[in-house]
Amino acid sequence: MFNESDAPQPPKVLNTPLEIVANLRQLLDSHDPLIITFHERSQRFQSYVVDVDRDSNSLALDEMIPRDGEKFIENGEPFRVEGFHDGVRIAWECNTPLTITQVDGHRSYRGPLPEEVVYHQRRNAFRAALKLSQLVDVTLDGTHIKGNGALRGKLLDISATGCKMRFEGNVEERLQLGQVYERFKAGNPLGLVDVMVELRHLHFEERINTTFAGVRFHNLSGQAQRKIESFVYQLQREARRFDKDDY
Repeated sequence: MFNESDAPQPPKVLNTPLEIVANLRQLLDSHDPLIITFHERSQRFQSYVVDVDRDSNSLALDEMIPRDGEKFIENGEPFRVEGFHDGVRIAWECNTPLTITQVDGHRSYRGPLPEEVVYHQRRNAFRAALKLSQLVDVTLDGTHIKGNGALRGKLLDISATGCKMRFEGNVEERLQLGQVYERFKAGNPLGLVDVMVELRHLHFEERINTTFAGVRFHNLSGQAQRKIESFVYQLQREARRFDKDDY
């Protein structure tokens, strides 16, 4: 049976202060990264919600990474904010000038709460994990990779919309959340070449000296989409067969 809860949900527009504050506080409490894009500019910046004040009807965002995005704030340029919390996309437009201020001793940007927020519960695509003995070699490269050479790692899991990989050592300084990298490659049996991906998750685990990165596929060609879906389906079948063997 088709499960309605798995179906794509249309975006909702939240416009009551109660709903808006509740969702912004989720981003604040979970320290979910935000991606900021200025109209007419291609560069993306990272930030976080650092304060939500219902009494003063205000919101504060953390200092942007990279810092040079601050000049656009000073110019009063409008921008879009996008965050993800538990698979829900939470986005809004900021069309009013922000004040550069301090929150708990840290530089931040304060302005009024958004008048409306787009809340989009996306379908959870099946994410297939690879067995440790079958990890696929991956390469991440592009004009925005910092340092020398491409990053080489292993594919850990994959869905029709994105994948997770690991790299030895700490490579956080070489990557930027929200950035699109145009040359992602995955070895056989997946066999992807020069696929564009958008970095959505980045975490260095010091205990095991490994960086984990999650990406979303970006502007996939039909051929690449078919390769990915076929590979995910194959992993699904293997997982089901493995489950049956356990009984």
